[in-house]
Amino acid sequence: MAIRVIISGGGTGGHIFPAISIANALKTMDPANEILFVGANGRMEMDKVPAAGYSIVGLDIQGINRKQLWKNILLPFKLMKSLNKAKKVIRDFKPDVAVGVGGFASGPLLMMANKLGVPTVVQEQNSYAGVTNKKVGAKAAKICVAYEGMEQFFPADKVLLTGNPIRRESVAIEGKRDVALEFFGLEQHKKTILVLGGSLGARTLNESVVAYLDSLSKEDVQVIWQCGSFYIDKLRLELEGKLPTNVKMMAFLQKMDYAYAAADVIISRAGAGTISELCVVGKPVILVPSPNVAEDHQTKNAMALVNKNAALLVKDIDAAQQLIPAALNLFRNLEQVTQLSENIKELGKLDADVQIAEQVYKLANKK
Repeated sequence: MAIRVIISGGGTGGHIFPAISIANALKTMDPANEILFVGANGRMEMDKVPAAGYSIVGLDIQGINRKQLWKNILLPFKLMKSLNKAKKVIRDFKPDVAVGVGGFASGPLLMMANKLGVPTVVQEQNSYAGVTNKKVGAKAAKICVAYEGMEQFFPADKVLLTGNPIRRESVAIEGKRDVALEFFGLEQHKKTILVLGGSLGARTLNESVVAYLDSLSKEDVQVIWQCGSFYIDKLRLELEGKLPTNVKMMAFLQKMDYAYAAADVIISRAGAGTISELCVVGKPVILVPSPNVAEDHQTKNAMALVNKNAALLVKDIDAAQQLIPAALNLFRNLEQVTQLSENIKELGKLDADVQIAEQVYKLANKK
């Protein structure tokens, strides 16, 4: 039986791509299933979702600005306006289930769905639940989580450990190492460090690489350095004639599967979506949590792996001095590399999208 599902997920790629993955899984189960997305006007999802082939409705909503509090003056009015629009969208579309994957629009959508008696599913990506998800989760029918111990935030009988939906094409690395190294212009016999700063980049990671370029040039290693579109022009000017041939700097990575396949050690921020991919990839990882996120959730995400000896952590404030030496040191400790790889791979969950879609179906058929 075909069902109607309304999904909200956006703000960043870490929320959009899991939401689209769930929609794709529902469509695979039954192409007749109807999917409608709800996003926040002006955010990334308003472009990415239509590009993936789905319709989306925008709400005029924003997040809380914790640095410039005066900018929150219109937030209560925007919330009321968004709740009213969410109510209209739900009544017009008549969904069987509403799913929230994070982003500014998820709160108003799930609040109104709960009020109107539509079963809701919360997909909590992080190891520390945010304020909005805790509120809507109290009335949700099911909460799909990526970390153990989430009963501290949600009703235990509603929590299901599914993992986070990931981009399957990005983690399909089997048998691709040789072609990946050739793609990046790298050598077969050298160990490779992959530095992931995200599509916009991460200043701390960039500064950490720049600080050790001389050392890297003398080591028998090579680097794939995703510096981000925000920083690429400045770095090209700064490093003109100074970038070693064994360091490949680029704004973003078109083929993540090749980047993962080529890597022997991965340096990354600790966003939930990225960590979920890294667990499936199964390479040794050094995480540098961003300090510029709500409730320091990236540190909590990272510690969930560190406590299982599945990753190393370098604090943002220490990264310029410690990060590259930590990566180079791993190549001198094969036992630690093996242990980290084995432990992180045990945490990988490839089919989270399917598991969540199955829960959506169960709820729809209970109505």
